Amino acid sequence: MKRTFQLDFAGRKLQVETGEIAKQADGSVLVRFGDTVVLSTACCADTPKEGDFFPLTVNYEEKQYAVGKIPGSFLRREGRPGEHATLSARLIDRPIRPLFADGFRNEVQIVNTVMSVDRDNTPEMTAMLGSSLALCISDIPFDGPVAGVYVGRVDGKLVIDPTEEEAKNSDINLAVAGTKDAIMMVESSAKEVPEEEMLDAIMFGHEAIKQLCAFEEEIIREVGKPKRKIDLYAPDPEIKKDIYDRIGERMVKAISIFDKLERQDAIDALKNEILEDYDSRTYENEKAHGKTMMMVNDILEEMVANEVRRLITEEKIRPDGRKVDEIRPLDVQIDLLPRAHGSAMFTRGQTQVIGTTTLGPLSDAQIIDNLTSEESRRFMHQYNFPPFSVGEIGRMGSPGRREIGHGALGEKALSAVIPSVEEFPYTIRCVADVVESNGSSSQASICANCLSLMAAGVPIKAMVSGIAMGLISSGPLDGKHPYTILTDIQGLEDHFGDMDFKVAGTKDGVTALQMDIKIHGVTREVLSEALAQAHRARAEIREAMAKVISEPRKEVSKYAPKMVTFRIDPDKIRDVIGTGGKVINDIIAKCSGVKIDVEDDGSVTIYHVDREMIDKAKAMIDDIVREARIGEIFEGTVNRVEDYGAFVNLFGDTDGLCHVSRLDWNYVENANDFCKVGDKMKVVVIGIEDGKVKVSHREFLPKPEGYVERPERPARPKGNSFHGHGHSDKKFHK
Repeated sequence: MKRTFQLDFAGRKLQVETGEIAKQADGSVLVRFGDTVVLSTACCADTPKEGDFFPLTVNYEEKQYAVGKIPGSFLRREGRPGEHATLSARLIDRPIRPLFADGFRNEVQIVNTVMSVDRDNTPEMTAMLGSSLALCISDIPFDGPVAGVYVGRVDGKLVIDPTEEEAKNSDINLAVAGTKDAIMMVESSAKEVPEEEMLDAIMFGHEAIKQLCAFEEEIIREVGKPKRKIDLYAPDPEIKKDIYDRIGERMVKAISIFDKLERQDAIDALKNEILEDYDSRTYENEKAHGKTMMMVNDILEEMVANEVRRLITEEKIRPDGRKVDEIRPLDVQIDLLPRAHGSAMFTRGQTQVIGTTTLGPLSDAQIIDNLTSEESRRFMHQYNFPPFSVGEIGRMGSPGRREIGHGALGEKALSAVIPSVEEFPYTIRCVADVVESNGSSSQASICANCLSLMAAGVPIKAMVSGIAMGLISSGPLDGKHPYTILTDIQGLEDHFGDMDFKVAGTKDGVTALQMDIKIHGVTREVLSEALAQAHRARAEIREAMAKVISEPRKEVSKYAPKMVTFRIDPDKIRDVIGTGGKVINDIIAKCSGVKIDVEDDGSVTIYHVDREMIDKAKAMIDDIVREARIGEIFEGTVNRVEDYGAFVNLFGDTDGLCHVSRLDWNYVENANDFCKVGDKMKVVVIGIEDGKVKVSHREFLPKPEGYVERPERPARPKGNSFHGHGHSDKKFHK
């Protein structure tokens, strides 16, 4: 039976419908937020899956019909998820995943189908609410509800789920999710906003989240199903005791080795000792063997995790011996790659990233085809994480969800300082290639590409640095259990820690935030402490960067395209383009392949590595759009002569007619007797009628004494061969 629930949220109608659509799913809801409609479903497998992880999949399916568009692909079907859909799926996954019990191994799939989009009412957060509700009203064990909102700040005022127009004028673009008790996820870009103000925005968002969670609880009480019994995975206590007794003390010593590779070799040796022993034992069947080996692996992994956490929380000793607020050794280099427009390498401990910047014309901007209003993107930041960066063999190819997410985070961090298109009319592509990794590679990529932008001569507004903060807690964050916040987390601390909190920004404030956690939320106090600690670390990193390059170079690389920007009358655009692009293609061919961008408002930008070719192309366009003015003087070339006058080329395709009466002060019967094609002639514009230009040459000749002006005789019909007498044989003066 269909049930409908409504809430007035952020001044808009939020409606949830259930019991009518997708009834065979374990849980399903249709959520309407304004005219945005998302169908969210949740399904859970009946039996646990083999493996040492929780197999949760979150899908965010964008249907082009949601905005009245036909897909642009060859088959006219939606294809693989685009970047926006991938990022939206990650946004939903991150606050939901920690709310499943440890040991949950049944596969769960959440599908959000975006069926209608009103861009003033966020489909992403509508899908997050739907995902939570689909789980909560189903029989799938889930410790929700959870909800999310966008927070903006317009004219100093914080706004929940800003409209598209408000978002354009906002200096904060914050996504925050959580339960009614704590923050679970943060993702943000900002225009250099101080940390305390960002924290206020996060907590403002949490107040709205509490309202949504209360609404969800009301729905759960009405239509929620009893939760099914799920057997949670737990290792055999006897096997666990055996392993701890045999290598427990030696594992403690191995974990205390500071060098990553040496430490990993020592840990792997102990693991292999146990694995080889259990692998050589006799089992009832292959399934029992596989199950035992997986359990042994889990126990060994848990052993390492427990010791790393104990050392940090109790002894304040990190795996590499650093203090809790200490950054790993830094190394900064620029101009690594001679032909790249800008390049840099940023190394922090055993994490190393090569960043490059490439400049191109505005026509190289990325075309966006998703359900947002964004149509193109002139600044791109892309992140690559090859398997050799961690000493492994693995898949190479198109980016995965993690790479897309890290690239987008870097783009948010650096977008705040990228110059406007009016200041710097280039398309800018930054690529971060991780060549070595031991944690915090996403923040290293931000530092590397901030350096590569400055090396490329991009006039960024300020230097951006990033740092990843961690959290290790000994229990719930209730004020009773101690916790430790770590600066610049490395791989082990990220893998076994409770929080990965990435902070990037300038000296004046934050430009990007991202927080993932593995526990049931963090408090304002924890976030405040982490932000303050990150502020100090970012300043230290910027200081190291500034020693190598303190400001953007004044000129772009000699290998980068140079450019000039100017405006023409929009009515002249068709003249510059020509029929079928004939005119502009001719300019490009004559100017060594220059690139020319012409905008609808008449803005023209010309790009080429050779400034001389740019100037040549600009002169050709100037000639096309130029209009003669009365009184202007030209040194032109005669390109056609009729008996009634000479046609003189003034510029481009513009000719002026010099009537026989204006060739000389003396009478001229036939212009052919005065000049010929190819002669140079100095003329002045004396009139413009219906786009036709009249010029005169005689002003540049001596005027006879007693000269009397004669009326201008009409031109003879073309082809008249009559030649009168009395014409002057005086040649014109150059």
